[in-house]
Amino acid sequence: MKDRAIVNEVGLRDGLQNQPVTVGTEAKAAIARALVGAGVRYLEPVSFVSPKAIPQMADAAALTPLLPRDEGLHYTALVPNLKGYQLARDAGYPTVALVLSTTDTFNQRNLNMSLEQATASCEAIIQAARADGVATRTYISGAFACPYDGPVPVTLPQRLTERMFQAGSDEVAIADTIGAGNPQQMKDIMAPLIRDFGAERFYVHLHDTRGLAAAMAWAALDLGVRRFDASLGGLGGCPFAPGATGNVATEDLVYLLESCGLDTGIEIQALREAVALAAEATERPLGGRILTWIESQEARGKQITL
Repeated sequence: MKDRAIVNEVGLRDGLQNQPVTVGTEAKAAIARALVGAGVRYLEPVSFVSPKAIPQMADAAALTPLLPRDEGLHYTALVPNLKGYQLARDAGYPTVALVLSTTDTFNQRNLNMSLEQATASCEAIIQAARADGVATRTYISGAFACPYDGPVPVTLPQRLTERMFQAGSDEVAIADTIGAGNPQQMKDIMAPLIRDFGAERFYVHLHDTRGLAAAMAWAALDLGVRRFDASLGGLGGCPFAPGATGNVATEDLVYLLESCGLDTGIEIQALREAVALAAEATERPLGGRILTWIESQEARGKQITL
């Protein structure tokens, strides 16, 4: 039996939230169906946020009933505050994702709260979710660097992680929100946390701004992490994090994991349909490095099997 790795597809949420072209609800549903058809089983398709702040997420409630409901699918909704949590809960999401940034400045720009206020808000949401039987995953955003204040000490994301687990968060995601980290930082931040809490309670969320996402994923793998966020075609970018480019491409991450002997359950060739739909919907070229390589081989008349 191969070691199992989970790839959580965040393209419909994190990938689309900063796109200038409005993507319609049915187009999002079609992309979700193509992703599920490719074997994706973990998806974060929506966030329940102010439509004024993030117009692309204004149809969260309308999209939810259109999502595939196959057995074994796991959906997460991102929520910025208690009101957002209540909307996600009422929409039937079994897991919610919370966001806690590492600095006052980032939290003010993202949530209009100070670091301490945002921490307390997360604790209140976790408490409410536990009472409702809803699972929680807390993202430590800007874990490697703040887009406004620069690098952060490794002790800061570690301290926030410990506080979230103490509050009752089921999982924590260490997020390189602007793609500013390196593999050694990944090890420095996560090794003590994994020792204390176990690798199975962590996700890693990577952006490929400086081309190190794959190397950082490998560093996390080496520590025992088996849960990763990714975005089809490399879509991504945060409206509150200047300089952030796309997430690590789902197809590239799947190729890395599968080529190293892990089982993701996702077919790279089948992902091409989802990437093509997303490219059409966003009116921009998309695709990770592995798709570029496949296309170059096909242009030479070679049939690629991955």
